[in-house]
Amino acid sequence: MVSDRGLDVLRVIVQDYVASREPVGSKSIVDRHAFGVSAATIRNDMALLEEEDLIAAPHTSSGRIPTDKGYRVFVDHLADLRPLTPAQRQAIETFLGHAADLDEVLVRSVRLLSQLTHQVALVQYPSVSRAKVRHIEFVPLTATRILSVLITDSGGVEQRVIDLPRALDEQTLVEVRTRLNVAVVGLGMAEARAALAASVWPGAPMLQPLIDLITSTLADQIGANRQDKLVMAGAANLVRTEEDFSGSIYPVLEAIEEQVVLLRLFGEMETDQHGVSVSIGRENAAFGLPEASVLTSGYSANGNLARLGVLGPTRMDYSNNMAAVRAVARYLSRLLGET
Repeated sequence: MVSDRGLDVLRVIVQDYVASREPVGSKSIVDRHAFGVSAATIRNDMALLEEEDLIAAPHTSSGRIPTDKGYRVFVDHLADLRPLTPAQRQAIETFLGHAADLDEVLVRSVRLLSQLTHQVALVQYPSVSRAKVRHIEFVPLTATRILSVLITDSGGVEQRVIDLPRALDEQTLVEVRTRLNVAVVGLGMAEARAALAASVWPGAPMLQPLIDLITSTLADQIGANRQDKLVMAGAANLVRTEEDFSGSIYPVLEAIEEQVVLLRLFGEMETDQHGVSVSIGRENAAFGLPEASVLTSGYSANGNLARLGVLGPTRMDYSNNMAAVRAVARYLSRLLGET
C-alpha cells in the first residue's frame, strides 16, 4: 500500500519528469516542493513506490522516472484537469467557428488540438450508420459537366463531378434533382441506396443513360464509407519527442498510418470519470504502440458518435492534454449539433 504522501511524491515525480525529461531525485523533490520532511524520508517513499512498480531507475544511482503503471495511477487518481485558459477557449471558438462544413471542421479540429497539446491529433469521422440524407443538389458546371452534392443530417458534404456523354438541359436537371430528393431525403444511407436502385425515370427514354449515370454516381456518394476514416495533424511532433522512444519512431509512424488499427483501439477504450479515455504504454502493445499513450474523448454530430484525441509518448502532460481533448470534443459536439 502507498501512503497519501507517497502518492503526492508520485505526482511530483510525474510532473517534474514530464516538464524536464530528467530523472527525479529525492533532493530535487525536497528543494522544489514543500513536503516538510527530509530527503531521507522522501527516499523511503520512493523506495516503496519502486517496490510497487510505479517508478523505476533508468540508470544506476540516478533519479527515478514513472513507469507505465505509475502513469496509470497518476491518470486515474492524481491528475488535475486544469481548465483551459480564456485565450485557449477563445482560440477554440474562433478557429473552429469559421469552418464551412464537416470536412473543414474536422481538419481545423486536429490542427488546433495538435497546437494545444504538441502531440499527434486525430479525429474520427462521425459514423454514417445513422446519418440520413438531408438534401441533394446538382450544379451545372458546363453543358456536359455537373457537380453532384450530397448533404447529410450529420453535416457531411460529399461532392462528385459528373461528366455526361451529352448535354442535359437545365429544366431536366431540375426535374431529376426534385425526383431524387423526393425519393431519398430523410432516409438512412442503406435505405437511400435501395431507393435509388428502385427509382424509375418516367421521362424520355433517350435520356435514360444520362439519368443512370447521375443515379449511380449519387449511389456511390451515399455508399462512401466515411466512418472508417481518420483525419490527423501534428505528426512532426513525434520527431520533437523522439528521445522519449527507446528505439526508432518509425514503428509509431507506421502504426498511425494504419487507420484500421487506431480505429480498433478507439473502439476498445473506456471513458473515465472525466469523460476522457486514456490508454498508456504497454496497454497499447497489441496495436504496435507499446511506448505511446492515446487520449480520446467522444463527440457527436446530430446523434452520430465518433472520437477525437491525441497520440504521443508516455511522457506527456496528461492533465493539460486531457483537458484540451475534452474541451475540443465538447465544442465540436456543440458546433456540429447546430448544423
